[in-house]
Amino acid sequence: MKFKDLNLADSLQDGLLAIGFEKATPVQEAAIPIVLEGRDIIACAQTGTGKTAAFVLPILHKIAIEEPEGIDTLIISPTRELAQQIDQQIEGLGYFTGASSKAVYGGGDGSAWEKERKALIEGADIIIATPGKLLSFLRQKTGNFSSLNHLVLDEADRMLDMGFYNDIIEIISFLPEARQTLLFSATMPKKIRELAGKILLDPEEVNIAISKPAEKVVQAGFVVYDEQKIPLISWLLSMSDVNSVIIFASTKSSVRDLAKALSKVRDHVEEIHSDLDQQERESVLRNFKNKKTEVLVATDIISRGIDIDSIGMVINYDVPQDAEDYIHRVGRTARASSEGEAVTLINSKDMNRFARIEELIGNEIRKAKLPTFLGSGPSYSPGKKKKSNYRRRSNKKKQKKY
Repeated sequence: MKFKDLNLADSLQDGLLAIGFEKATPVQEAAIPIVLEGRDIIACAQTGTGKTAAFVLPILHKIAIEEPEGIDTLIISPTRELAQQIDQQIEGLGYFTGASSKAVYGGGDGSAWEKERKALIEGADIIIATPGKLLSFLRQKTGNFSSLNHLVLDEADRMLDMGFYNDIIEIISFLPEARQTLLFSATMPKKIRELAGKILLDPEEVNIAISKPAEKVVQAGFVVYDEQKIPLISWLLSMSDVNSVIIFASTKSSVRDLAKALSKVRDHVEEIHSDLDQQERESVLRNFKNKKTEVLVATDIISRGIDIDSIGMVINYDVPQDAEDYIHRVGRTARASSEGEAVTLINSKDMNRFARIEELIGNEIRKAKLPTFLGSGPSYSPGKKKKSNYRRRSNKKKQKKY
């Protein structure tokens, strides 16, 4: 379906034309008419399927034709990075509608705080906020949501994973009951169903490609000892001409060590994690988006929310703790109909975890052969305890360069 067939406002169509949006994705095609009808919705769609536009477009359409006063829409997102991405997408899609938006999140200076406070009191058309920051304002009785028409919970499963369930319930207690509520999630665990039952009214359900990586992602796993991980990643980067790579690691210390090591074999490597302040994180993401940084080493702080369509490769330095997090990490590549690669390094203790990922996605992921200079790794045997000692073989001299 083409966007022109959805009968959106002319000013919104002008914005879509200007940025080259012509054909709706499946989640957009399914969700937009429901939102335009005024129905509550619970939508499940994987990362990278265009679900942000699925709720932003119909809301911008209503704002364009109704010209509401005060805060019309509140969008709650789990992280500041995602809040910023949504704000940027609203600015692009709604450029000709005149709709105003403001992202409210922690980590800013006094000037940012004052701008956020002003927007909450005087009213932007759309507020995009992280739960903790928004709740701190509401508890101070800062914010006028009396005219609210739409509440959107984006990445709802992620917010619950981060422990925001009670915060969300408290935030909703400050909002008018007469509203349209839209819940979007990449997965649909029991806790999400429980939340939906409390805050949605007779919702329409949309399910698109639940818990499956995009079809154009080429997936592979390498079974390794820990000591082989950094040399293997160095080799992968040297063998690939991909100039946009994200490497996910589970701890900040691993991110630092890996970024330091890779900087010796590849130019334009940066790291991002929660120890960086907001300005530093924004600078790193901007450099990566503008291709000034080719390799970004990250914790899960950006496994969701980064809106970049041309990431060529995702590498999992270690297997994600939750099988569903694999979907979000891998979802950073092969976006917007592009192709991509996803590589996961599997040590002995992570084999069972990786087997759960294969069970979740319903496919066995190919186990690639290690390059000969690394020697052999452990055999892939989920359910069995394996020794984790890595014995360097006759290729010891070759490893020194890493």
